[in-house]
Amino acid sequence: MSIPNLITLGRVILVPVVFWLLLTGELQAAFLAFVLAGISDAIDGFLAKRFNWETELGAYLDPLADKLLIVCIFIALGVTGRLPSWLVILVVSRDILIIIAVVLSWLLEHPTPMKPLAISKMNTVAQIVLAGTVLADEAFALKLKGPVQLLTLLAAATTVASLVAYLRVWLRHMTVHETPGSKT
Repeated sequence: MSIPNLITLGRVILVPVVFWLLLTGELQAAFLAFVLAGISDAIDGFLAKRFNWETELGAYLDPLADKLLIVCIFIALGVTGRLPSWLVILVVSRDILIIIAVVLSWLLEHPTPMKPLAISKMNTVAQIVLAGTVLADEAFALKLKGPVQLLTLLAAATTVASLVAYLRVWLRHMTVHETPGSKT
């Protein structure tokens, strides 16, 4: 177990803490925990690259930890009325659909390579910036209604674009090796 993987596991453990803090209205503490999670993500990535501590486990665990944090924050912000329900449903549904596609490809013995797309990276940034902005706005009464609305639309647009891009890649991958006469 490498140091970056331990830091990533710490971030995974932080997820239910952030979720609980949001649901109980401890918004300043939730914001600080969110910032801590972001700092830990930067540190584990730096250490893994700088000291060549990259591992196969880390390659899967790091993005999974990030996604788990974002999904939990979006759900908590949606449940508490701080984000629109339609956006929460869109974000969570995208991730569920991608997971279903990956699992289905494994079950069909044609695993899909896990490579992040540029639009997916943009989507992750948009979701993180939106979550952080909403958390900061709610925790410190910053009155950021306009920026939050703009970031909401950006997160929604990149979520849809990312889903479409992943589904195109998945469909292309899954249909490349079909044999003539196979039933779909």
